[in-house]
Amino acid sequence: MANGGTLQKAIDLVTKATEEDKAKNYEEALKLYEHSVEYFLHAIKYEAQSERAKESIRAKCVQYLERAEKLKAYVRNKDNTKNNKKPVKAGDSSNSNNKDEDSDEEDKDKKKLMNQLEGAIVIEKPNIQWSDVAGLEGAKEALKEAVILPIKFPHLFTGNRKPWRGILLFGPPGTGKSYLAKAVATEANNSTFFSVSSSNLVSKWLGESEKLVKNLFEMARQHKPSIIFIDEIDSLTSTRSDTESESARRIKTEFLVQMQGVGQDNDGILVLGATNIPWVLDAAIRRRFEKRIYIPLPEEHGRVVIIKMNIGNTPNSLTEQDIRILAKKTDGFSGADISVLIRDALMQPVRKVQSATHFKKVSGQSRTDPNETIDDLLTPCSPGERGAIEMSWVNVPGDKLLEPVVSMSDMLLSLANSKPTVNENDLKKLKSFMDDFGQEG
Repeated sequence: MANGGTLQKAIDLVTKATEEDKAKNYEEALKLYEHSVEYFLHAIKYEAQSERAKESIRAKCVQYLERAEKLKAYVRNKDNTKNNKKPVKAGDSSNSNNKDEDSDEEDKDKKKLMNQLEGAIVIEKPNIQWSDVAGLEGAKEALKEAVILPIKFPHLFTGNRKPWRGILLFGPPGTGKSYLAKAVATEANNSTFFSVSSSNLVSKWLGESEKLVKNLFEMARQHKPSIIFIDEIDSLTSTRSDTESESARRIKTEFLVQMQGVGQDNDGILVLGATNIPWVLDAAIRRRFEKRIYIPLPEEHGRVVIIKMNIGNTPNSLTEQDIRILAKKTDGFSGADISVLIRDALMQPVRKVQSATHFKKVSGQSRTDPNETIDDLLTPCSPGERGAIEMSWVNVPGDKLLEPVVSMSDMLLSLANSKPTVNENDLKKLKSFMDDFGQEG
């Protein structure tokens, strides 16, 4: 069906559902309500143009799902009543208790939710060491305090000395917040690392999202010591308001209860959150993150390290002075911006090969044997150079190409076409939040 008819189809289905509901054909009404909600969700994604229209449809979905839940409970109770109408003799074991049936039903639901969350457990470690993270010494020390030391020296954390249970990493995009989390996953050898996002915890079914949050923390308690890393946590725990949907409010409430509610034992569990817009977080959630660490744009020394790491062992003619000049010129760039810049610069020799009209024969190392020198390799050159042969890259044999090394001019050419992704307004907001609630990373 074309997208244009999705919303109309949803309206038709819900109209039929209400008719069946009034006629007391509850089983048929239940099916139609659930079917209509699927179409409404499709319409939100592909048809609704404005946020207001989307919010209106969401509110209707919540209303229809609530009615569907009531009908589902009614149909289930009706079936149970039918089954219990058989004559029962004293001591007959066939008189099964409704509580046991409900318990079995809950166990099945719980198992299904647990299976959904299994994918959030990181089994293979990312293999990123602390040394792979350039700078950010304050953030690394705080994470070592919260994760590594309690595992290695548990006797240090007894009595009133307790490790941090909630750490929020905030800062501009591309500064290494998720990268730090990967380093934690690698370094915390004996811990279970849960990497979750909103897609793991948000469900279209009413009441299922908060159950997923609850089960996530239950799994963490079963597998402790555990680390729950929630990337882009602002998408789940923004400030509560009167206009938000009931389901969003319930997810936030469950988070608050699980992170620091009455009767919740969170010893051995660290909740690690990351966000680019910390000022939208609900105040109660913000309080539960005991350490709020600002991950800033890299300083000049950090940019030198990032440039070297991204160049790696690619053949180049850059000197230490060249790299320091590049680090000065990339002031205001995030780590991710520098990575993109270097990747573009590393492609410049490839572009020279593609655009070359002449090649010349040179000597160079064999790619298979570094100790072997080959005399008849081809490399791009200008038409006026001595020994220039007119040809395109198409005519160069695959094993005879000696690519040009990456030079400072390649770097500067890429730099001229690169712009930082972080603007001044965002930095001011982040700095203001750090002054009010956080600490430097």
